[in-house]
Amino acid sequence: MNAKWITSVLIGGAIFSLSGHVAAYEAISVSDGGSIMGTVYLGGQVPKPKGYNLTTLPDPFYCGRISDGKGWRILQPFNVGPGGEFRDTVVYLEGVEKGKAFEEAGIPQIEAKDCLFLPFTTVVRDDQSVTVVNMDPVMHDIQAYETSHLGARVLFNVPLPMNPQHPRNFKDRSDAAMYHKHMAGAPTKQLVNLSKGRRIFVMQCGFHAYMESWGVAVNNPYFAKTDDEGRFAITNVPPGTYKLVVWHPYVRTPVEQTISVRSKETMETTLMVQAPTGRLYANEVLEHDYVRYNVTEEAQKEIDPMIQKQKR
Repeated sequence: MNAKWITSVLIGGAIFSLSGHVAAYEAISVSDGGSIMGTVYLGGQVPKPKGYNLTTLPDPFYCGRISDGKGWRILQPFNVGPGGEFRDTVVYLEGVEKGKAFEEAGIPQIEAKDCLFLPFTTVVRDDQSVTVVNMDPVMHDIQAYETSHLGARVLFNVPLPMNPQHPRNFKDRSDAAMYHKHMAGAPTKQLVNLSKGRRIFVMQCGFHAYMESWGVAVNNPYFAKTDDEGRFAITNVPPGTYKLVVWHPYVRTPVEQTISVRSKETMETTLMVQAPTGRLYANEVLEHDYVRYNVTEEAQKEIDPMIQKQKR
């Protein structure tokens, strides 16, 4: 019967430093590995979402069909369940120099769908390619940057073509908004080659500012993303002492919990991430947006959501 330990960790609010030399990882056969299972929660109040005013951004016909009904396209970086379950966060181990091989599951893929990049977080290996596919009937543009406390650097900037079978000339907004088909355009394959000391990158659309996706590069295959219940599992870990890290792009602070994995045993852990407070980003919804942007009643009709009304 597997032994289980319960631990709890609180994440603070400092900047995530990614400098330091990392030894090359060696793939070996693991016959006596242990497992780590756990749940990640977000403590405190869920931060406000990001907001982008549709009167100042292009493509109101298709992307503007989804908004809050007051002229704002909403992006919520914090995916939190009713019980505080922190979804789509990345959990990984540091300090594993050798162990199981990386799964040959193919190149990570990010999709542009309904003017969002999905998934919001992606795990990659450094010097590994990612594939980006446009499912929308509108053009997108990929701008990718590596980022850290050292500043940003451009990784690539390329157009993301739409499927040629999508109609290109809609008569009016109603025709565009009611068009629901998603068909893959030509895949764009790009290499993620991060500078020494960096492991975080972000991808945005040059046409639609509310489209963004974040990635973290790992040095070993011992990682997981939390599911809808905030759960994760990391298996077949060689016995030893390591650091367990939780990462989310807008928390900016990892957990660095020292853990000991025992042979053929399971460790259970509960991780509590403290929600950041204050203003996290420049793009926030304004309460009196129509007054600020001089939006007329006629213009309001053009930015009313026709497909989905988002919550702020």
